Amino acid sequence: MSAAAAILDDEPYLKEEYAKLTPVQQAIVNWQMNWLKKAHKHQIEPPGNDWAIWLMLAGRGAGKTRASAETLLMWAWEEPGSRWLVSAPTSGDIRGTCFEGDSGLLNVVPKELIADYNKSLHELKLINGSFIKGIPASEPERFRGGQWHGGWCDELAAWDYLQDSWDMIQFAVRLGKRTRIIVSTTPKPKPLIMDLISRDGDDVVVTKASTYVNVANLAKSFQKQILQYEGTKLGQQEIHAELIDPEAGGIVKRDWFRLWPNGKPFPKFEYIIQSYDCATSDKTYNDPTGSITLGVYKPMDGGMSVLILDCWQEHMQYPDLRPKVIEEYEVVYGEGRDRKLVDLVLVEDKSAGISLIQDLQRAHIPVHAYNPGRADKTQRLSIVANIIKAGRVWVPESSVNKGYVRDWAEGMISQICSFPEGTEHDEFVDCISQGLRYLRDAGWISIDAPPRDEIEQEDISDADIYNNRGRENPYSA
Repeated sequence: MSAAAAILDDEPYLKEEYAKLTPVQQAIVNWQMNWLKKAHKHQIEPPGNDWAIWLMLAGRGAGKTRASAETLLMWAWEEPGSRWLVSAPTSGDIRGTCFEGDSGLLNVVPKELIADYNKSLHELKLINGSFIKGIPASEPERFRGGQWHGGWCDELAAWDYLQDSWDMIQFAVRLGKRTRIIVSTTPKPKPLIMDLISRDGDDVVVTKASTYVNVANLAKSFQKQILQYEGTKLGQQEIHAELIDPEAGGIVKRDWFRLWPNGKPFPKFEYIIQSYDCATSDKTYNDPTGSITLGVYKPMDGGMSVLILDCWQEHMQYPDLRPKVIEEYEVVYGEGRDRKLVDLVLVEDKSAGISLIQDLQRAHIPVHAYNPGRADKTQRLSIVANIIKAGRVWVPESSVNKGYVRDWAEGMISQICSFPEGTEHDEFVDCISQGLRYLRDAGWISIDAPPRDEIEQEDISDADIYNNRGRENPYSA
């Protein structure tokens, strides 16, 4: 028996009023009463009119899709003739999950309310004139042109072109007296997700739920399988919907970088390079160009080390990039008699970098084209991570907050330490990877053991005595 039927049987007066409704009105009553009876607290639309974005952070199987579909359909029904957007990571996700999935729009909406559905165009029309359209987040440019009263962004943290697509949606959701967007996602430490969470109580309202809230509606075998992830970082994220520290899964750890004490004079630099990662697109809203300046010096004790002297990132097209690089090349680093110019400009040999290399060569600036070969970004950072771990890379300490890096370096350190999962862009990752790799290959930095012919014979004798000393097998008795 449905929730509506149960209530009507208990209330004869309501049963009489219900009988007077049209078939469509009865379908709506049944739909809403059945949903409200089943819905968990986190699945109910938040109260109030002061929010524009409902961020639903929930674990796998917690009912994000069902709640989003139910809410969006009710908004569309309550505003006749309104237009609503649905977006998900891919076109297949829109159709297979948001529209035709078990908890999708077509399995939630009463059939009496459907005027038409075009599966190839991802378009659903209701009999009240409202229109729901699906556009995949994998194609940001497709959000141009359309305009909407609101929308539903499913699995936002899994979008490949996260910021680009989100920005285009913000420009397109502009109809009506009050715009509303549902964001349903399992949390990941992406900058946009963290920004939305920080706005909770302002224009964003955040609700959270773990998988266990809805576990009674999930398969018994699934309930058993997810137990193996309890106590793991993956379980924290995928089951309990907890936002993991973006640096927790990074290849490089923050405490591997050493702080150059505030107020301490810079050392005498033996060699200075500026490492560039040029944007892969000429779109000013897309990938930024990044730069890191590295100064090599010989400390009082230990091997050659590197001090990060400067870094910056900026969205710019190529005509603005060339004069910027030339200006940076002319900066003088160090103090007093130890002041030094940049020795080399290092540019990755791809995209806008190809044109930049050619222009710098014509300007008689020492430039080296860096080719990473077949190694991907993760491999490249892993190759030089041991240099940072060995304590060979220094960053200037803040003059205000003791024990922290300077403000201009914080974004760089955060990006490098959050890579590969917790970053939106990776220009600083590429800059540090190719910069340290070049310095290592050129012989400026080495953390490897010296060749055997450079080891004192006395040390070898001592090692032999140690290795050949008597030992007992604890398992022989």
